[in-house]
Formats: sequence, C-alpha cells, structure tokens
Amino acid sequence: MISVEQFLKWIRFAHEKIQQHKNELTELDQAIGDGDHGVNLARGFEAVVQKLDAHEGKDLGALCQEIGMTLIAKVGGASGPLYGTAFVRMATAWKGKQSVTYPEFVQGIEAGANGIQARGKAGLGDKTMLDVWLPLADYLARETETVSWKEVERFVYQQMKSTESMEAKKGRAAFLGARSIGHRDPGAVSSYYLFAALCQTMEMKE
Repeated sequence: MISVEQFLKWIRFAHEKIQQHKNELTELDQAIGDGDHGVNLARGFEAVVQKLDAHEGKDLGALCQEIGMTLIAKVGGASGPLYGTAFVRMATAWKGKQSVTYPEFVQGIEAGANGIQARGKAGLGDKTMLDVWLPLADYLARETETVSWKEVERFVYQQMKSTESMEAKKGRAAFLGARSIGHRDPGAVSSYYLFAALCQTMEMKE
C-alpha cells in the first residue's frame, strides 16, 4: 500500500503543512498550553526532512526509527516524546520492510496510537492528540485498501474538531478545567495536518 518513496512524500508533505500552520498551532497552544507547540514541531520536522535526504537504502522501519528519535531530541515539551514514541512504535511494526500492505499499514498506525497512549497515560476524550490517533486507527481497521482517502481526511478533521467541546484531562490544559472547553487541542490539530498529508499522498497514488 505504501512504499518507501511514498512514505517520504508523506513526511515531506507533513513538514510543509506544519511549517504553513506553525503560527496557528502556537496560538492554539498559547490559549491552553505552553504556547510553543507550533514552533517546536516546526523545528522538529525541519530536522527530520534534513535527515531524510540521506535515506538511501533505508527501509520503512529504519526511517520511522530515525524520525522518532529526531523528534524526541529536537521537539520540546510533551509533543516531542509523544510524536517520537509514535514513530518508534511504527518502526517496530514496519521493521525491514520496503513497502507495507494495507493491513500492515494499519498495524503501524495502531502501534503508534498505542505508543502515544502508553507514554502520555491519556485516553479517548481527554482532549489530546489521541482523540485523532485512536479513532483513526479504528476507522482504518474497519476499512480495506479501497478506502476513500478523501473520506479519511474528512473523518480525521471531524475528530480534531470534536476536541473543541471537550474538557482537558491531561497536560497543562487540564489546569484550566472547564475553561479549556471551546479550544481545539493543539496536538489533535497537528495530528490532523500529519494525516491530511498522508491522505494527500495516497490520493496522488490513486
């Protein structure tokens, strides 16, 4: 379903989206968090794409491992370890593979979501990036390779948007209690951009 070359396109598209929306992500985080999500993530993905230039001979697992470790090293706050852990878990699922089938791809996304959950000790409805990752993993698991990627993007957007009405239960936003309601979770929004880039990549393939 996705090859090394398509994976690289996905990550480069994601990098572009994060750079384009870093101010928006930072403003969202200023409202309910530390105020640095956009800037930190943009810096991390900049470091990631620089490393991708030397991808020759690397399989999907090795690429994910490198991305994960780079994000952990370069992105501050909670988002670096969380995004980094997701990619490290995906690396384990895709170890040694030059391409993955649709079921193998889904296993990787599920592994990433489970990694975030284990690292962040959050659950569905806690107003975190998991409110995008977990529903997406379930959605993809119910579909087949003929899945409509336009529909996937719409679904992910709705999951991200749903965090607006949630009260934060984890992270700095949890200190605001009910005042966190009415704001989208920054990690959910950046996760939307990550997966919107995936959908864009897969639509090009079609």
